[in-house]
Amino acid sequence: MTDFRFLHCSDLHLGKRFGNFPEEPRAALAEARADLPRRLAEAARANGAQHILVAGDVFDTETPSDRVLRQALTAMGADPSLDWWIIPGNHDSLAAEPLWQSVAEHAPANVHLLVRPEPVEIAPGVSLLPAPAPRRFPGVDLTVWMDGCATPEGHLRIGLAHGGVLDFGSDDGVSETIAPDRAARARLDYLALGDWHGLWQLNERTRYSGSPEHDRFKHEGRGACLAVTLAGPGALPVVEEIPVGRFDWRQPVLRITPETQADLEALLPPDRLAWKDTLVRLTMTGWIRLPDRLALMEDIERLKPEFCHFAVVEDQLQTDYSPDDLDEIARSGALRMAADELQQAANDASLAQRDRAIAEAALNRLYGFVKRGAA
Repeated sequence: MTDFRFLHCSDLHLGKRFGNFPEEPRAALAEARADLPRRLAEAARANGAQHILVAGDVFDTETPSDRVLRQALTAMGADPSLDWWIIPGNHDSLAAEPLWQSVAEHAPANVHLLVRPEPVEIAPGVSLLPAPAPRRFPGVDLTVWMDGCATPEGHLRIGLAHGGVLDFGSDDGVSETIAPDRAARARLDYLALGDWHGLWQLNERTRYSGSPEHDRFKHEGRGACLAVTLAGPGALPVVEEIPVGRFDWRQPVLRITPETQADLEALLPPDRLAWKDTLVRLTMTGWIRLPDRLALMEDIERLKPEFCHFAVVEDQLQTDYSPDDLDEIARSGALRMAADELQQAANDASLAQRDRAIAEAALNRLYGFVKRGAA
């Protein structure tokens, strides 16, 4: 047989609301996610794949809006030469009967919903063994049936499932129930898994594709899908990572000492035009002089609007105070008394770390107010 090439993706989570982000990035992230079917179709065409296998969680909830559902199906049906093979996952399980009834009603001919654990011939000589999720927490290994499933001699055997495997955490804390050696037990040429939102290879025949558009800092970089080529039954799969995510998620760490100058921009993408599609969670560690801390935070505030989202974790960065710093707040009077008391509290080892951090933050803010007021 000729090589069989397909796209493996999962966890589109269409309709995700991103409620933990401010309004502007929330809208941008939702828009990028809604565009995933189009970008996946584009990736399939560019990589010579006629079939797109979606290993669960097309939708973020069991009750996506009609707008989310219908626009997704329209995008999938835009190119009838591509076939989409979809199983329900834990977020959009078969328990959501109205959802899947609506999908069945409106799905174009090239979108195939797989609701039963039985083999499907998706191309000549290619059998797909799907494991649709019947409910959010199935509590059993939904791939067990694949071991005893007979397919025609000489057929490729591809498994499609959603969930965690032993010794591997699910993104939602679901029971880890898929046997890690399922591909070997079931004589699968490839097992396409979903649920884990990052790319991960369990073994030479089993992979998680990750979400094609990341939704949290847990998984850095841009989302991707996998282009998989099978030369024939028993041949090892050839797998290529295909970037499709619009947004780049980064967690740089800025390590500072009073003797070194903080080089913030060295940690950021060199292409400034790419910043608008970048989300950053910057962690600052070490020690910094009070005037330098103020200057650094002013630099961050200056750059923030150029990013989709920019968050700063400051609790690991301690401030090094000098008498001159406090003199710049005030040499006497109530302001100086307040500054002295805050400094003492920030350095008081008998206080809880939380209380010391509050005192330090208050002193930093007091210094900033005074310096800005004098400018």
